[in-house]
Amino acid sequence: MTDLPKQEFPNHTPVAEPRLAASVILLRDAPGGLEAFVQHRVSTMDFAAGMVVFPGGRVDAADKSGWDYPTELLQRHVADWHQSSIGADANVAATSAGTVLAAAIREVNEEAGLSIDADNLRPWANWITPTDMPKRFDTYFYVAKPAPRAEPQHQTTEAWKSLWMPVDGILAAEAAGTLKLMPPTYFLLKEIAGFTSVEAVWSAPHTVVPVLAPVGSLAAFLKERESRR
Repeated sequence: MTDLPKQEFPNHTPVAEPRLAASVILLRDAPGGLEAFVQHRVSTMDFAAGMVVFPGGRVDAADKSGWDYPTELLQRHVADWHQSSIGADANVAATSAGTVLAAAIREVNEEAGLSIDADNLRPWANWITPTDMPKRFDTYFYVAKPAPRAEPQHQTTEAWKSLWMPVDGILAAEAAGTLKLMPPTYFLLKEIAGFTSVEAVWSAPHTVVPVLAPVGSLAAFLKERESRR
């Protein structure tokens, strides 16, 4: 995930502090290959308007308490996130990991009507919004395997449609210009497309390396994708 297009611009404005956020890549096996549950955001949103995204959102104050995840699970997550900002302070890393995990579970419930167990989420990626953007997020992505009969729903006003789509189909539609993806969504789907099943994703050796996209990379990415169509 280092092949983002680079385009440097002078930045004379204060850099916004990135807010903690969580996003969940819900996956399932299908006859045609892996499918992901995605949401088509409405065009009036002030962030990622009109984009296809995974369920997720910013960490709220309520996520900092009220949970009681097993110590062993939190320690696994701390180990996965150790290069990320929430792993910087060992004294609070477990609490921070629990907070972000709580946000991920809450967002899936709020946006997709799905209750998912903490054991069914695996830390997968950490992307930080470029410093030239007015609204920035330090986003923690999880891959998730819902229970076999669990079915997410469309129930968020931030999107006009939510559905399961083949991972390869999402990428093909993006290449054809019939839908748009943010850089993290695009590169994470490209990565996941290399797996043949949910279990293959779940069991694969995987190191989380934070990605801070360079200044100007979002505009350059969208321009580059448009020029290929």
